Amino acid sequence: MLMDEELNVTYIILDGHVEFNKYRFVYFFMMFTLYILIICSNCIIIYLICVHRNLHEPMYIFIAALLVNSVLYSTNIYPKLLTDFLSETQIISYSACLFQFFIMYSLGCSEFFILTGMAYDRYVAICKPLQYPTIMTKTTVSIFLLIAWLVPASNIAVLAIGIAKSKLCSFHLKSIICNNTIYTLQCVRSRLVTVFGIVSYVDLVILPIVFIVFTYTKIFIITYRSCKETKKKAAETCLPHMLVLITFSCLGVYDVITARLEIDFPKTTHFIMTLQIVLYHPLFNPFIYGLKMKEIYKHLQRFFSSKNDLTHQI
Repeated sequence: MLMDEELNVTYIILDGHVEFNKYRFVYFFMMFTLYILIICSNCIIIYLICVHRNLHEPMYIFIAALLVNSVLYSTNIYPKLLTDFLSETQIISYSACLFQFFIMYSLGCSEFFILTGMAYDRYVAICKPLQYPTIMTKTTVSIFLLIAWLVPASNIAVLAIGIAKSKLCSFHLKSIICNNTIYTLQCVRSRLVTVFGIVSYVDLVILPIVFIVFTYTKIFIITYRSCKETKKKAAETCLPHMLVLITFSCLGVYDVITARLEIDFPKTTHFIMTLQIVLYHPLFNPFIYGLKMKEIYKHLQRFFSSKNDLTHQI
């Protein structure tokens, strides 16, 4: 048992790294570069949405919230990951592990809620354009965001507390981060925690996905009967959201299945897929929305052209 007797702290060994000693500096350099890229790309688009009045619309506010999630999600994971690459032993205190688990899944589940808000916003904009200003008010958007952050956080907090009270029989986590594999450390899984976890998964993931799919189905049915301009508008605004939803859902399903069903994937496969989970969305969300959303793309072009002009002047 790994424990600091004086401080009464239990430590967990993160045992999911592959060819660690051989490639540790390669891993560090790659992940450090990607982390800087994630922070910069997300923050630039958040900044553009904040400073430009024509982007102070519900759709762009939801995108900004999604990108704020990406920054927080990455900051919860990458600093610890980078420290591990430079350390001789990859350990984490059990309390810090639970905190990482809580932040990771709170933000992950809130992404589904934000995507739900986006779907509803697009539905009202395309299917009920005359009612849009009265439905999608600042108050409506604020309520959506409040629910998106508070409901997942409260659910995951209950799960984390339940896990914390369970007795541990293993101190080797077959992962590089404290994700769902934390359940495999328990001697006996609490039936209450398991049931609550399933209910939370349905409430926080399945129901939002069902709502989003239903909403976009209605949008596509209505736009199919509409003019070419309406179809183009729907495609420009809805396809990036659908792309984000599909990829995020697939990675989420993998994360849940490997832990809940205890499927023993090869260590290399699990390592690569875990990197995909912590890398894909924080990195590609700003590129998807920055390049596919016309108004954001225009401001991006102006932003970088002004930077280039300033550089030439210097």
